[in-house]
Amino acid sequence: MSSFRLTGLAATALLALATLTQAQTPAADTSAPATACIDWLDHDMGRLNSSEQHDLCALTAGKTVLVVNTASFCGFTPQFEGLEALYQRYKDEGLMIVGFPSDDFNQESDSAAETAEVCFINYGVTFPMTSVIKVKGADAHPIFQKLHVKGEPQWNFNKYLVSKSGEVLAHYGSTVDPDSATLIQAIEQQL
Repeated sequence: MSSFRLTGLAATALLALATLTQAQTPAADTSAPATACIDWLDHDMGRLNSSEQHDLCALTAGKTVLVVNTASFCGFTPQFEGLEALYQRYKDEGLMIVGFPSDDFNQESDSAAETAEVCFINYGVTFPMTSVIKVKGADAHPIFQKLHVKGEPQWNFNKYLVSKSGEVLAHYGSTVDPDSATLIQAIEQQL
């Protein structure tokens, strides 16, 4: 999908539809046997541009997880396209991608609506996106403090691969594209 910008009423309507779609992100499959929540993912996180919450336990229980710190105005922002393709390719096999927008590198909008427009409208993201959080330093959200065992993000679009049991397996920097053979092979080994 190519990046494009809509204006006026069309953009407002599409953003409302995208936000509604994000609000309908599926919860955990309740027909399957219960899988324990990964303790450090036991958080309710604000949904991007919404008053609703993501229950990370429900979203991630029993799944391989790829955690990504994102930003709307970064040279790596086009990686949303590849992340969405990865999600579509593997979500039915047990991959959950969760995007965590952050302004720690001064490349995120102050407006949740604008961040949502970049993610949902410009790049067609359907995987869960949270509200903006801190991802580095002493003020990092506890999820990212846990991820730091494999390295603190040095820029936007760092990717952390987490096993179904909650082990942080690998940290991939910004320059590792979502369609890189190394990342895909690591994901496939966990599914």
